[in-house]
Amino acid sequence: MLLLALDTATPAVTVALHDGESVVASSSQVDARRHGELLLPAVDRVLAEAGRKLDAVTGIVVGVGPGPYTGLRVGLMTADTFGLVLGVPVYGLCTLDALAYASCIEGPFVAATDARRKEVYWARYADRRTRVTESAVDRPADIADQVAGLPAVGAGARLYPDTFPNAHEPEHVSAAALASLAVEKLEAGEEPAAPRPLYLRRPDAQVPKNYKVVTPK
Repeated sequence: MLLLALDTATPAVTVALHDGESVVASSSQVDARRHGELLLPAVDRVLAEAGRKLDAVTGIVVGVGPGPYTGLRVGLMTADTFGLVLGVPVYGLCTLDALAYASCIEGPFVAATDARRKEVYWARYADRRTRVTESAVDRPADIADQVAGLPAVGAGARLYPDTFPNAHEPEHVSAAALASLAVEKLEAGEEPAAPRPLYLRRPDAQVPKNYKVVTPK
């Protein structure tokens, strides 16, 4: 087994390589505006660090969000392309699940990432492996009662301390955690989901409602 994991659902552009026993190389850079520019060089860097070639990869793991449309589709399209070219399966995992998996919190907690527009993407967890709610997007003040008293991980929690006063690491998702979670699921006979995006809302960029088409006479 040699899994290439990547995630661009958050400002972190993160890539890792897992050989079925451990993470053999990883790279993470936080830059919300350069997903497309940073992702492929990060893949090259991780492969070179591990001393492996791309054609040795036996599977692709990609974070499916939730996340903003523009950043999320960079990782998903790259993963799909690698899977098609290499003829290997592509596994999708919730980005919030990978964020939760990397935490050291015992007991119930919340994972929250920045959804912009003064909102967060979030979900509740019974433990670092068990999500107990669907991923959602909300204003922090609107979910204060649902998350009251719970510790939280993720950049979304750090942005809104009034709602999440007990914030913990990690702040950003890592492909190393994504890959390790995927390996754990595969070894348990649990097939990860298809790589379908969790947008949860429409993209920011839209055609104006009163758009007028002008054609030459």
